[in-house]
Amino acid sequence: MEHKRKLIIDAHLDLGMNAVEWNRDLRLSVQEIRKRESGMTDKLDRGKNTVSLPALREGNVGLVVATQLARYIPSGRPDDGDPYWNSPEICWSIAQAQRSYYKAMEDLGEMVQITGKKELRAHLDTWLKGDSADNNHKPVGYILSLEGADSLVNLSFLEKAYAYGLRAIGVSHYGQGRYAGGSGTESGFTGIGRELLREMDRLHMILDVTHLTDQGFMEAVEWYKGPVWASHHNCRAVISGQRQLSDDQLRILIDRGAVIGGALDNWMLAENWVRGVDDPLKRQVGLEKLIDHYDHICQLAGNSLHCAIGSDLDGMYGTEQSPYDLDTIADLQKISSLLLRRGYSEEDVDNICYGNWMRFMEANLP
Repeated sequence: MEHKRKLIIDAHLDLGMNAVEWNRDLRLSVQEIRKRESGMTDKLDRGKNTVSLPALREGNVGLVVATQLARYIPSGRPDDGDPYWNSPEICWSIAQAQRSYYKAMEDLGEMVQITGKKELRAHLDTWLKGDSADNNHKPVGYILSLEGADSLVNLSFLEKAYAYGLRAIGVSHYGQGRYAGGSGTESGFTGIGRELLREMDRLHMILDVTHLTDQGFMEAVEWYKGPVWASHHNCRAVISGQRQLSDDQLRILIDRGAVIGGALDNWMLAENWVRGVDDPLKRQVGLEKLIDHYDHICQLAGNSLHCAIGSDLDGMYGTEQSPYDLDTIADLQKISSLLLRRGYSEEDVDNICYGNWMRFMEANLP
């Protein structure tokens, strides 16, 4: 008998970036997007995408945390090869273009923005109680998050962003950000970064600790009194590296009632992954590797209440750097059977697929 498809909440997808900067029409199927990109070589993941709105519906992914992402690199700082912009004002404009894409999808009935508890409950009722065979007629819900705060030109822009529905912020990304050091650096919060935390606290926004340095993480959990999550993070004890969370950090997050979203970028699932060289199948990096990280978090917590999905699929990579047994984001449904095979209960599976994010959002959205 076929196992019933679980509702899935994915807490990290760069949909706006994929549409605006990768020029992907996310209303098309994954296969149609791949066909359009056949022969293109400007980015490593051309023709290898995994995410589209039809694929989300096929995978019963009814709610996502969708990002705005625009990174600033000042003159004189080395280009690390990832997209960046030359001023905070340009970053703001790029972030607004991504937001405009989400609004266009709303106008077409493809997506719906969730900004508070009332909308969240109504939307999730539609996906939980409705027939998943009718998903093609359901809008994909999204909560707006900012990945890296560089695009906030100054703190007055936080008020503007909150007014249009921004509910979560990851203060840093890769490299040294304007508000805090990010992955690959060692620095903590800047002066204006600490001011940003105070303003976020006042607005009761969600702080995403993803991409903070070890120093920045400790500063954040000491200074920030509001809700905290790690939208797309794995475990340093399982796969080494600064980008992963240490056991001490995981314990702090568990004590704070946080949820950690497991990410599916293979360099976070396999030791010494070489981007553009290693092959997922040859390295045997499958979805099972993510369950190793879930196991670790559940053992530390003593329950299944603190891990979930934050896939980061198509986050500047595609199938060339995703688990070999994932062709599209609809394959997130395989996580259920993998968890059951490891001895997790149906309740545990519900927690990880959607319940933990749902409870966290119900508790902390306005």
